[in-house]
Amino acid sequence: MELITDPADERIADYRALTDVELRTRWEPPHGLFIAEGELVLRRALRAGYRPRSFLVEAKRAGQIADLSGAPTYGASAQVLQEITGFNVHRGVLASFHRQPLPPASEVLAAARRVVILEDVNNHTNLGAIFRGVAALGVDAVLLSPTCADPLYRRSVRVSMGEVFAIPYVPLAEWPQGLQLVRDAGYTVLAMTPGPQSVPLQELTAAQRLRPALLLGAEGPGLTPAALAAADVHVRIPMRRGVDSLNVAAATAVACWELTRTDPL
Repeated sequence: MELITDPADERIADYRALTDVELRTRWEPPHGLFIAEGELVLRRALRAGYRPRSFLVEAKRAGQIADLSGAPTYGASAQVLQEITGFNVHRGVLASFHRQPLPPASEVLAAARRVVILEDVNNHTNLGAIFRGVAALGVDAVLLSPTCADPLYRRSVRVSMGEVFAIPYVPLAEWPQGLQLVRDAGYTVLAMTPGPQSVPLQELTAAQRLRPALLLGAEGPGLTPAALAAADVHVRIPMRRGVDSLNVAAATAVACWELTRTDPL
């Protein structure tokens, strides 16, 4: 372990101002990196084949990752860590990883049976929770509109508990025209909307369930008119007590469970 005492040390430039979303967006994808927070998450990144650039730990916790190799390990006091990152790193362990090239959408669609498609979901907490639910409930991949948040942003990775590494994802470059690519691959595009004309999820036909592509929009506005028009079927989760909708991550989980509930475990 190499000790860091100066927050301006260039060796730990990857970790500066981790709470500044705009700065991190300008820094991480162009430099081909992402940050993992917490020992469990970084070990899942390693298990998924991501190559580390470096590790940064609170010095007294260095033993937690003493078995890891392949990149420099830097240690610092809790105070210096906070000055570097901009927050109290209570988990005490961070790592910077190289990103991997994303496969083409056609390849992801061909290998999957069920997918989730997200439009304009730019809240990192919701995005991370969606990936965790998708992984847990047996959906095979996530497709993203160009305006969605980065799945490898630190908060998304943390909220997903590293499950973002387990689920293939790919952006659709053209939107909503890219939904035709999904349809051409044999999927039925199911647009989630609380409108009264939508079909309750449990009433979908066997053919509609065969290869579903579940389409969801951002918290609040939901799907755009263009995305709704490009879907095959409008579907909803029946609500009670006058509640009109669920949080997008919760809605994704409920819908994924409904579409996979008959699968053997």
